[in-house]
Amino acid sequence: METGLDTKKRNVPGEATLSVNNIGGIDDAEVSFQQGVTVLSGRNATNRTSLLQAIMAALGSDQVSLKADANEGSAVLEFGDNTYRRHLERRNGTIATDGDPYLEDPELADLFAFLLESNEARQAVARGDDLRELIMRPVDIDAIKSEIEQYEQRKRQLDEQLDELDDLEQRLPDLEAKRTRVSEEIETLSDELEEAQAELEETNVDVEERREEESELETKLEELRGTRSDLERTRDRIETERESIEALEEEQDEVRTQLESLSTGDETEISRLEAEIETLQDEKATLSEAISQLQSTIQFNEQLLEEPDSFLENAEQDDDEPVTEQLLEDSETVTCWTCGSSVARDQIETTIEQLRTARQERLEERSEISSELNDRRETLSSINENRTEHRQTQRRLESIDDEIERRNDRIEELTEEREALTDEIDALEVEINDLETEDYSGVLDQHKEVNQLEFKLERKERKRDEITDQIASIEDRLGEREDLKARREDTTDELTNLRTRIDQIEADAVEAFNEHMENLLETLEYGNLDRVWIDRSSREVREGRRKVSRSSFDLKIVRSTDDGAAYEDTINHLSESEREVIGLVFALAGYLVHDVYETVPFMLLDSLEAIDSERIATLIEYFESYAPYLVVALLDEDAQAVEVEHSTVSNI
Repeated sequence: METGLDTKKRNVPGEATLSVNNIGGIDDAEVSFQQGVTVLSGRNATNRTSLLQAIMAALGSDQVSLKADANEGSAVLEFGDNTYRRHLERRNGTIATDGDPYLEDPELADLFAFLLESNEARQAVARGDDLRELIMRPVDIDAIKSEIEQYEQRKRQLDEQLDELDDLEQRLPDLEAKRTRVSEEIETLSDELEEAQAELEETNVDVEERREEESELETKLEELRGTRSDLERTRDRIETERESIEALEEEQDEVRTQLESLSTGDETEISRLEAEIETLQDEKATLSEAISQLQSTIQFNEQLLEEPDSFLENAEQDDDEPVTEQLLEDSETVTCWTCGSSVARDQIETTIEQLRTARQERLEERSEISSELNDRRETLSSINENRTEHRQTQRRLESIDDEIERRNDRIEELTEEREALTDEIDALEVEINDLETEDYSGVLDQHKEVNQLEFKLERKERKRDEITDQIASIEDRLGEREDLKARREDTTDELTNLRTRIDQIEADAVEAFNEHMENLLETLEYGNLDRVWIDRSSREVREGRRKVSRSSFDLKIVRSTDDGAAYEDTINHLSESEREVIGLVFALAGYLVHDVYETVPFMLLDSLEAIDSERIATLIEYFESYAPYLVVALLDEDAQAVEVEHSTVSNI
């Protein structure tokens, strides 16, 4: 995990210009931002939050609101050589967006870069929500699991290939010994053949008047030799076919056993699962829409409290007193922009808290539905994979059956050929016997012996060549071993990385939070707040019908009494300032762990009033090290305390 700004400012343009129309409380505005810190300075209700929302809109976030009296608005960000546009339009009570924003998916930025008061990471810490769920939400766990399965399959294939090479290597000594024995037999047969040929030459009767009979005899003997050679080759081919059939029958038994272990699946169960998946998807979509609407309502009410005059610019007034003077910062009531009635601020705050609770409940419900949905998808996928494997195995069995049948037919053909050759040899031997005379007594036997020796020698030489080819083929295959080992090692490393990726993200997030929290606590000097850290532990949770082990992020807080005694406390007992700092540090941990700076170069900070000016200045200086563009909305007195180099925007 990288820290420090140098690596993050690579290829980031120096200046960005934002044009805004009808967003939040802004009619029209244009603001430029330099790389580094930009402070939006002013009183409450001066459109600082609206400008931050406009930046979010241009970058791709949907967590923005239109001006109350407008039906459409826009945000345009000129960044380097590129221009990013976002158009907002009010439709059927909701805000629809289109255009070409900076981000295709704003989830990471919404969670860890756009740190307004309603930011989910900040709120989760304050409410004591599940911090682990927030950190892991952007991680596509299903995609990681799918990738793991692919690499596992690849590793199995490589292991099988390496095992095959080990088996081949073990065959080499036997093949070498066999080739040596055959070579020795060839040498012996060559000597015997040479001796037999010499004896045949010596017994050759040089009688002129028998030359014709001798020539005919020699022709028949040569024909006999060729026919015997054909017969032996046919016998070898029959034996080869039989060996192939034996191997195929063994494979046939294995495939049948495998086929018996597979199921084609229950169509009723498949239909049920598909129907349940469709229902769960609809429920999840409905919840997502409800969550989005709740978030929009929460943001609207928060803006109503923050910038009430932006909603009342065109409201009818009973006197000539300016609206901004009617709605003082310490007013206990806010005028509803829809009906004009006065509503107590604490009533709106209570409503906002209720809305947040409802949204969190729906988030948890959506998470449970997602788990059930994943469980049913996995079950359906397993059934479909089993059906596919069953079909493939059935086709393989049919292919083996066809191959066995083809080879049996070939054996029948070769057997008929062998019988024909045997008959032909018998006929030749009869003819040769008729041609033999007393002068040529024993010549036939000598010719037969020479023929047999020549045939045996030819077979042995062919066998030696086959063994040599096998050895060469094995040695070629063994040459692939190092490459296969390297590929398996790479695959194993990637598999290990994938299996530990989720664990590593969790560990990095905890480490980042604890490190930055320790650094800031020491710098900010929060009196009796000794230590704040996340303790990562495991617990059993139910996902669908299964129980799985899942990490839990437990926020730990240690305080000390005036006499120095340490004790463990809870988030509820911290001051608002302390809670805000912890929430911001948690968001920073997510920002770094997910490399959000590589996705969007802006970090936005708002609603820091609960923290004193000096500590705000320290936080800004600390955060500036990690964000290429840090835009902060501050009250005038807080802005004056900022010492780090920055630009200031005061008129929006």
